[in-house]
Amino acid sequence: MTGMSGTGKSTALDGLARRGYRVVDTDYGDWVEVAHGGERQWRADLVDALIAEHERSGEPLFIAGTVWNQGAFYPRFAEVVLLSAPLDVLLDRVATRDTNPFGRTAADRDRITRDTAEVEPLLRASATAEIDTRRPVAEVVDRLAALAGPPPARR
Repeated sequence: MTGMSGTGKSTALDGLARRGYRVVDTDYGDWVEVAHGGERQWRADLVDALIAEHERSGEPLFIAGTVWNQGAFYPRFAEVVLLSAPLDVLLDRVATRDTNPFGRTAADRDRITRDTAEVEPLLRASATAEIDTRRPVAEVVDRLAALAGPPPARR
C-alpha cells in the first residue's frame, strides 16, 4: 500500500489490524534508512526478511510506505495499491493529524505538493489498484481486505 502523505495509509493499516491482518507501517521502526541524495528507502535486508516470512506463512500481509526503492519489491507483492485523495484533502489532513508531525510546516506542505505532482503519477502507473480515501475508512478497509482474502484464523 502506497500513497502521498495524508492519504490514510496508517489509518487503513489500523483498520486492517483490528480485523486480524498482519500490518507493517514502514514509517515507524527501523524499516527505512536515508540513502544517497537524502532520499528515504526501505532497508532491503529487513523488508526482504519480512516478505520471505510472509511467503513461508502464506498469511496476508499489508506493508505501507512510500520510498524510492519500493518498486524493487513489487514482483513479490500480490497487489500494489495506491491510496489517493485530492491535494487539498491531503493538505487538510496533514495539518490536523496528531500521529505524525510531517506536513505541518510550509516546507513539508511544499514537498507534499511537489510529490503529488511528480511522484504520485509514477505510483499510479505501477499500481494494480487505486482506492480513493475520501470514501469512509470502513469502505477503504473493506476494499483492501477483499484484495487479500480473509485474515488468518485466530489462535
